[in-house]
Amino acid sequence: MTLNRRDFVKSAAGIAAASTVGVAGCMGTASAKTGTLSTRVSDRPGDIGDFESCLVTLSTIRAKPTDGEAQSFDVGETEVDLVDLQGDASALVEDVDVETGTYEFLQLEVSETDATLTDGSEATLEVPGSAPLKFERSFEIRADETTTFTADFTPVKAGNAGKYVLQPVAEEVTVRYESEETAEDETTTNETTTSE
Repeated sequence: MTLNRRDFVKSAAGIAAASTVGVAGCMGTASAKTGTLSTRVSDRPGDIGDFESCLVTLSTIRAKPTDGEAQSFDVGETEVDLVDLQGDASALVEDVDVETGTYEFLQLEVSETDATLTDGSEATLEVPGSAPLKFERSFEIRADETTTFTADFTPVKAGNAGKYVLQPVAEEVTVRYESEETAEDETTTNETTTSE
């Protein structure tokens, strides 16, 4: 079978297009390495003893790599009761896949609070500046490993009108690294933790 010039050009273009698709397909498989960020929350004694229930709804996790912009992860509307998370207790917010590297801090965005005091009255529970809670604890995401970041925060009384603010507890934030072969515990230093 013979091809005229027009058919040859079409055929060559088709081969080139197929080659491009093939190369793109191969390139698409080379994705960045990731690990799992397992974010948990806990509560250490502040004024939590004043509460019958202290419901906090978390909507977003933000993690800031040392060499890039902060990454946001939607966790839906995850509700926790801080009254149930005292002592060694903690609750899972979400497990997310994150690119490997070193991260400067983690933030939790609070979308809603609903608190009742032990006398049955409602309490006003706020986040300072309506900003995400910021936990200034560096951590790593390692390929095919799980980094468990336990963010500790507690309600602290502000004045005498039933108003409380949520504050991170720097010295109680912990990071744990786990793989199938090894497990490593780390505890935080007494770094300053603020919300912004």
